[in-house]
Amino acid sequence: MHPDDRDTVFFLELADTQFRQMDLSFVIVADPRAPRFDVDRDSAGRDNCFATLGRNIPAEIQAMAAGLFPNQTRRGLRLFADFFPRFERFVDSLGMEMIVGEPLTYDNAIRYEKYGFDYLTGKRLMLQIDREFRPGGTLFRRLDGSTPFRMPGAERTVRGRSWAIHDGIMDEAWDGVSIYKMVGEHAGVDTFPDRDNYGGNEAR
Repeated sequence: MHPDDRDTVFFLELADTQFRQMDLSFVIVADPRAPRFDVDRDSAGRDNCFATLGRNIPAEIQAMAAGLFPNQTRRGLRLFADFFPRFERFVDSLGMEMIVGEPLTYDNAIRYEKYGFDYLTGKRLMLQIDREFRPGGTLFRRLDGSTPFRMPGAERTVRGRSWAIHDGIMDEAWDGVSIYKMVGEHAGVDTFPDRDNYGGNEAR
């Protein structure tokens, strides 16, 4: 990597809260050799702030076809499983008992469940999403092929659900989901318990 490169291999943003918690604000572990998809840029090449200022649909279609998740510009290096226990020990060494965060996407929330997180807010939404993606549910019926992100069968995978949610399939925007983990404890939460494919489960 070169200092002038647009992307980083590893990026970590942390902040301590007024309640002596560690806020895991942002983490990226990207493969610099992997193809890049400009899902983070608009048609003029400007930062779209995680698609809040407009989406790059052609790049998103390419990224999805390559097996990436929403807002992911490159595939990961699959190192989060090595990073997180070390991070948790670091938090513990500071005398903090809780890690908090706000998942940027549905797949992030599911991913953090695997590492022992529970929900401060949003658990009811996560359970509702799972219920409505099941046969007969509202989100299941909306997987009608009307866009490349809403294809039948997407309900069966974390990636498929996440892209559909990113595409606005819900009546409400993805927002208001906050998570926490007590250091050294695993909450055992699983809001998508019978998924038959959970590929690419490294945090970005």
